[in-house]
Amino acid sequence: MQCPVCQHNNSRVLESRAAESNRSIRRRRECLSCQHRFTTYERVEFVPITVIKRDGKRESFDRSKLLRGLVRACEKSGIASTALDQIVDEIEVELQQRSNRDISSQEIGELVLAQLKAVNEVAYVRFASVYRQFTGIRDFVDALAQLKNSQTHLNQGENGGYPSEEMATPQIVPASPEVSNHAPDSNSQYPQKSSSRA
Repeated sequence: MQCPVCQHNNSRVLESRAAESNRSIRRRRECLSCQHRFTTYERVEFVPITVIKRDGKRESFDRSKLLRGLVRACEKSGIASTALDQIVDEIEVELQQRSNRDISSQEIGELVLAQLKAVNEVAYVRFASVYRQFTGIRDFVDALAQLKNSQTHLNQGENGGYPSEEMATPQIVPASPEVSNHAPDSNSQYPQKSSSRA
C-alpha cells in the first residue's frame, strides 16, 4: 500500500478490525520508509448499479451523493453521522441484492423515506418535501397524515390491535423557515420524482 506522504510502496499493518457494520475491514498501517501512520479500508467490490433519473439520464450509483442528501435533510436533527452511514449502507446492500442493476431514482427515494420514517419525523418530512416536490402546505399536511397513520398501525400491532394511549402526534410546523432553508437540494441527490400528480 502506497504511503500518502512519501509514496513508498511498502507498509506494515499495525491493527485490523471490522468497521461499517462488518461491511469493511479497517487497517492501521505504518510506512516502512518514513514511519508515517495511516488508515485504509478494505471493502467488497459491489457490482455497478445504474440510477435512472426522472429526465431519463443514467448515471452510476454514488453512495456519497446519497449521503449528502441525507445530511442536509437531517441537519440539526440530532441524528448521529454513524446512523446516516448505516442507512446508506442498508440501502446499498438492498440494491445490490436485486437482480435488476438499473434502479430508478424514485425507488431509491422510497427506500430513503422508509428508513427516515423510523428514525426521525422532521428529517422524513424535509426529505419528502424535495423528493415529492411539495408545492404548498397541503402537501406537508398530507405527509404528516401518512406519518401519523403509519405510527397508529405500528402502535396497534404492538398493543394487541389497540392504539397506544401514549402515542403523540408529530409536532412539526409544515411551513417553518427551517424546512425550506435546510431541505436537501433536489439537483444534488438521487431521490427525485416526476412532477406529475395523481
